[in-house]
Amino acid sequence: MRCVLGVLVLVFGLAGCGVAEASIADRDVIVVGVKADQPRLGFRENGKFTGFEVDVGTYIARHLAATRVEFREVRSDNREQKLDDRVIDLVLASYSITPDRAKLVTFGGPYYVAHQDIMVRRGETGIQSVRDLAGRRMCQASGSVSTERVVVGLSVSAKLVPGASYSDCVAKLRKGEVDAVSTGDLVLAGFSAPDLKIVNAPFTDERYGVGMRKGDLDGCEAVNRAITTMYQDGTAAELLRKWFGPSGLELVEEVPQFEGCS
Repeated sequence: MRCVLGVLVLVFGLAGCGVAEASIADRDVIVVGVKADQPRLGFRENGKFTGFEVDVGTYIARHLAATRVEFREVRSDNREQKLDDRVIDLVLASYSITPDRAKLVTFGGPYYVAHQDIMVRRGETGIQSVRDLAGRRMCQASGSVSTERVVVGLSVSAKLVPGASYSDCVAKLRKGEVDAVSTGDLVLAGFSAPDLKIVNAPFTDERYGVGMRKGDLDGCEAVNRAITTMYQDGTAAELLRKWFGPSGLELVEEVPQFEGCS
C-alpha cells in the first residue's frame, strides 16, 4: 500500500508541475515565420517564399536536424502572437532585437546587423540625413520600431503617417503620400528601383535576431551554433551577395556578436 501511495504522489506531483515543453532543437518539422512582402528578404509569389531570410531559416532548420521546413507569413505586429499561439516555431522577419521584445521572446543571433537608413523618391534633395526628416512626412509601418528610433530616440519631429507594412509604405512614397521611409538598409535595398533611392546616411544598428518562444535556451544555443557555422562555411557571404550584391550596399560578411541566450 505504501508503494502505491508513493506512486500516486509521484504521478500527481508531476501533473502539478506540468511537462516541460520540448526545445525547437528537438523538432522534426520546423515552421519558420517570414515576411511575405519584403523583396529579397521574405517575399511570397505564386505561393512560394523566397529571399535571404527564407534561405537563412532553411539553413538553420536543417542544421537543427529538421526533416522538413515549412514557411508561414508573419507581420511586424503579430510575430510574438504567432509564436505564443504555436503557429510558428522560429521567426526570421527583419526582427530587430530590442530590450522590450526580449522580455517576450528568446532571441538567437543576430544573424545580421543592418543599419537604419532612409529611402526617398529619386530627385528628392531636401533629405540628406535623419535630421532632415524634421517636419517631413515619414511612414510608420505597423508594429515596427524604426520610426520610434527617429522621433523618440533621436528627437526628430517627423510627421508620422501610418502604413500597414513596409510594402504599403513604399507604395505611399511612390504616390507622394509620404516623403520618406526609414528602416533597416536590407529592407530598403529589397525595394530599390529606378524611381527610388537610399540616402546612404545610416544612423543606427538593427540587430536582426531569430525569435523563438521565451525560455528555449537549448534552442537558442543551437541556433547560434548554426549561424556561426553559416558564416564560417561561407554560406552567409554567398547568400548576402546573392540577394543584395546588386544593391550596392556594403555588406558585412563576418559573424555578428551574439546577444547571448536568456
